[in-house]
Amino acid sequence: MIAAYIDEIIMFCAGLWMTSVGFGYLPLPGHSANRPLVRHFKWMGPLPLVIAIVLAAAS
Repeated sequence: MIAAYIDEIIMFCAGLWMTSVGFGYLPLPGHSANRPLVRHFKWMGPLPLVIAIVLAAAS
């Protein structure tokens, strides 16, 4: 049970970081902001956030 909460916290933090980098609030260390992957962080970042919230509500 504790492991599930830890996984959800890690997923939530990763989602926050991806969303912040995707929208330009945080720089991606060592890379320019115009990388193709960074543009996808705008929609890929909120996915782990939603998944972590749903899993937390279900447990």
